[in-house]
Amino acid sequence: MPRTAIATVIAGLVLLGLPGAHAQDQGVTISHAIAEIGEPALPADFPHFPYADPAASKGGTVTLGAFGRFDTLNPIPLAGDYIRSIDLLYDPLMVRSQAEEATYYGLIAETVEYPADLSSITFNLRPEARWHDGEPLTADDVAWTFEQMRTHGRPFLRSYFENVTSVTILGRHRVRFDVDTRDTMATLVRVASALVVMPRHWWEAEGRDISAATLEPMLGSGPYRLVEVDAGRQVVWERVEDYWAADLPVNRGLFNFDRIEYDYYLDRDIMFEAFKAGEIDFRREFTSRNWATGYDIASVDRGLIQRIEIPTTDFRGMQGFFLNTRNPRLSDIRVRQALNHLFNFAFINRTLMFGLYNQMDSYFPGTPYSASGIPEGRELAFLEPHRADLPAALFDQPFAMPANDGMQLSRENRRRATALFAEAGWTVQDGALRHAETGEPFTLEILIVGSGIEPHTLAWVSDLEQAGIAATVRSVDTAQYQRRFRERDFEAISFAYTFYPPPGPPLRDRFGSSASETVGSANIIGIQDPVVDALMEDVIAAQTGEDKQAATSALDRVLLWGHYVVPHWYNEVAWISHWDRFGFPETHPQYNLAFSASIGFQPTWWVDPERDAALTASR
Repeated sequence: MPRTAIATVIAGLVLLGLPGAHAQDQGVTISHAIAEIGEPALPADFPHFPYADPAASKGGTVTLGAFGRFDTLNPIPLAGDYIRSIDLLYDPLMVRSQAEEATYYGLIAETVEYPADLSSITFNLRPEARWHDGEPLTADDVAWTFEQMRTHGRPFLRSYFENVTSVTILGRHRVRFDVDTRDTMATLVRVASALVVMPRHWWEAEGRDISAATLEPMLGSGPYRLVEVDAGRQVVWERVEDYWAADLPVNRGLFNFDRIEYDYYLDRDIMFEAFKAGEIDFRREFTSRNWATGYDIASVDRGLIQRIEIPTTDFRGMQGFFLNTRNPRLSDIRVRQALNHLFNFAFINRTLMFGLYNQMDSYFPGTPYSASGIPEGRELAFLEPHRADLPAALFDQPFAMPANDGMQLSRENRRRATALFAEAGWTVQDGALRHAETGEPFTLEILIVGSGIEPHTLAWVSDLEQAGIAATVRSVDTAQYQRRFRERDFEAISFAYTFYPPPGPPLRDRFGSSASETVGSANIIGIQDPVVDALMEDVIAAQTGEDKQAATSALDRVLLWGHYVVPHWYNEVAWISHWDRFGFPETHPQYNLAFSASIGFQPTWWVDPERDAALTASR
């Protein structure tokens, strides 16, 4: 019997309800879930995610605050700034578990198939999947979406699919992706997780252009539909009553609000005041000043506003002042290292952040993938071939951020910065740092968005000025920030990466040499380093969890020793404040609490009718 026929037979048996996560024959695996490392924790007949309550109440309206503006709803092309809550509109092929690392369970795809050499992944779609207009969601939609993503997608989106060589429609509800890698689950997981299927029939009707910005509410398949759009100011979502996937295990107990309103604010302080005034219901707090002192109000004292701290592993990457190495001054590693020595985190944390933060010291913080100590074992084996191209200290010294114990920048750090500048050809002349040969003054413009980080930036500027640097802060609105970010029109920029563990192909878009000059890529630093390129490929090709961790730690170490970023800070708990009208499960998810990078709230929460009524009566 041919392999395809065997696979079809096995698929039929799985769909009939055989227990267990996998069925195998002739080297083909068929499963309800896929994990990059190890095996999925939940069996094929799991009832719901362990952090969701299937008895959660449905109903009610929640109002959330969003920072900035938007001028498009279309998340595919670079054109425009899109709304992050667009994730409510579309179903993915498979959905990430918030209780496991890089493990995905079928949503549109009922099962997946892959051969022993992992050269392809086939999705068997649920026949009942449909769009909000009642039209069926088919393999043709999947293949068409991939082509649009590959042709028109933002560089970061395209990076997920760069190893896909072809897409073949095998039937109305069956589609195969072939890849150019072998023996690595990473490529298959990226395809399974990143492709959010869009409706071909809607986009091709009336000449709609998927490569352009649009404010027309789009057709989706997910738990919510857009019902109101006020450009740049507000979007309103309404729960789809007959949502086709509402009773699937991956959705049971999730997406409980009938209506979700996102109000947009250009000022974070005003948005905070709106929350305290009751105009916003739920808030994840990222400002230590607010958390420490901003809630000394009657509504908190009366219990009308609740505050909780929840340990969480966020999909957090490096955050800091990213230095644009395309700038001749910043292309010198000694200059970048000197700028790090002039950053007094201890002072900023103590005086502006109430000592509540840790300094960022990794591109993969709070995970097993971050570098620590000196390289040993498997990590050292990945680094050894590149020894001649790396700093000698990288091999025998732990990486450490410059330390300051007092309110002032330490003399040692100031002396070290001065020496590094001198080695790079910059000396202080008449109180100003100038190039020793040309007399050119050393200037640095730091680009930020909004006022929230301005005091922290000004503290750094003060120490830069004492070193003779003519430093300025340029605070712009979100539209200008995005434009200058895309055009690389900055010297230093306050920025943060989102990191989805375990690391894989998207690394190329962030740190790869080929992405350095790609418009809209995530390599905003401009890194062009063959060692970084080689280590990224080691990470992507890693077959075991041990190798994945070791290769990523090696990459992290090389990036840190490149001094490309003046690191900021991070928190190991989520600060949540909310008006006391919600219910939520006793078990919180381990990963990505509050979906802060996308929809802005934890979808397992619900409006508790009794609490809601009591709150209304108390206001």
